[in-house]
Amino acid sequence: MTTDAKLKAKDFKSDQDVRWCPGCGDYAILSCVQGVMAELGVSKENTVFVSGIGCSSRFPYYMDTYGFHSIHGRAPAVATGIKVANPDLSVWIVTGDGDALSIGGNHLIHLLRRNVNIKVLLFNNEIYGLTKGQYSPTSRQGLRTKATPFGSIDHSFNPISLSLGAGASFVARTVDTNLKHMREILLQAAAHKGTCFIEIFQNCVIFNDKVFDEVADKQVRNDRLVTLAPGEKVVYGSDGDKGLRLNGFDLEQCSADEAMVWDASTASAAPAMLFADIDRASDLPTPIGIFRKVERSVFENDVYRQMDQVTSNKGPGDLKSLIYTGDMWNVD
Repeated sequence: MTTDAKLKAKDFKSDQDVRWCPGCGDYAILSCVQGVMAELGVSKENTVFVSGIGCSSRFPYYMDTYGFHSIHGRAPAVATGIKVANPDLSVWIVTGDGDALSIGGNHLIHLLRRNVNIKVLLFNNEIYGLTKGQYSPTSRQGLRTKATPFGSIDHSFNPISLSLGAGASFVARTVDTNLKHMREILLQAAAHKGTCFIEIFQNCVIFNDKVFDEVADKQVRNDRLVTLAPGEKVVYGSDGDKGLRLNGFDLEQCSADEAMVWDASTASAAPAMLFADIDRASDLPTPIGIFRKVERSVFENDVYRQMDQVTSNKGPGDLKSLIYTGDMWNVD
């Protein structure tokens, strides 16, 4: 898949005008992804971006790679077909919280459980942006929108908890305003063999502006965000003097010296679930980074391994013979 040519971020910019609202977080994500693609050294001809419907789903138009703008919620199904048909391709899904978790929820969980070697970037702005501001599956209770004028009464989906529960082998979260961190997460996801689910806190300046500012704004993020980095202590704070540790089935604040060392590869996903369940409104900092990173067999490899075994046992097969096997009848 790699190329000997030295690629730059600009090589992944298409000739299409980028049509997002001024100030949208999607611009930063697009720029970061283009830079990471250049770092990976994968040829443009062997890279595919697949999307569904939504503001984020314009993404394939802006990448000078192969792309597929599919239908609402079906990007995982289309991407799975692409990857199984040609496992050598580097396949990425770009989706939003509405596209992936509402009409596409069923397709997403099956992609995650199968562990197809595909990277999923979920732009979460907790609103339907393309259709002009209705509440989405991740919108917080009480949010007033055109569809919920008296406030949403739905319990919202937690994308990280959902992906952990579906058995994803790589689960992470980053923020559109922290490009250094986003780059690190994308590079690690690209190196992982299996489905990678990355939630990106992304600001919608028109319909849900500053929704993540309580934790992600530069003025507060040192104290309101904590980074989960495998093999490193779970510490945070402007001075790096605060930490988190397990106390039975709970998480508690502690000093940096007493902080737990993060392990994203434990046999059980329970520790990751505890961090995923931290609410932004709580006193505990909101986690970003890598929640889960485990090795599992990859779906497309298993498909071809099974095909090889069956072919070895029964021969290459003949479609015409299969069709004409058994009772047949003619319809005039």
